[in-house]
Amino acid sequence: MATLKLGDAAPDFSLPGVDGKTIQLSGFRDKAAVCVIFMCNHCPYVKATIDRMIAIQRDYAHQGVQFIGINANETKNYPEDDLPHMIQWATEKRFNFPYLRDEAQAVARAYGAERTPHIFLFDRARRLCYTGAIDDNTKEESKVSRRYVREAIDAILANQPVKDTETHAVGCTIKWA
Repeated sequence: MATLKLGDAAPDFSLPGVDGKTIQLSGFRDKAAVCVIFMCNHCPYVKATIDRMIAIQRDYAHQGVQFIGINANETKNYPEDDLPHMIQWATEKRFNFPYLRDEAQAVARAYGAERTPHIFLFDRARRLCYTGAIDDNTKEESKVSRRYVREAIDAILANQPVKDTETHAVGCTIKWA
């Protein structure tokens, strides 16, 4: 399985969300940038960074940036990653972005997602501009010195090249069926 390369087009998808709606990437044509995040409920790395994801969506929504969370983990061995638990967690945390279930794991494979969280940030043309980690500290927000996703979004919105286009996605591996 190959991970998307910089400049690659975002593979479209149609997945069920925690709100009962089916969401398609193509439904966000009007957005200046789309950040697809492969994530799950049980991963301690996701749990440590979820508030940062919610904050970035809140801070950039008015500038046309859209976050989309996708959970592709198998649920036989990880039942806490099933759709009912996704709904519960998204409600508790008040997610301000769609949280989608990739039961067949086809979207995760198309993107080449390897970890949770694994960020794929696309510009208006839906070309990959950044992939990797949300920032440089997966455990403690107070110790973050580089905010990779925010820096990349700022560059996209300013029509500038993204300085650091790829970092290592740190987190749990995706749990394949």
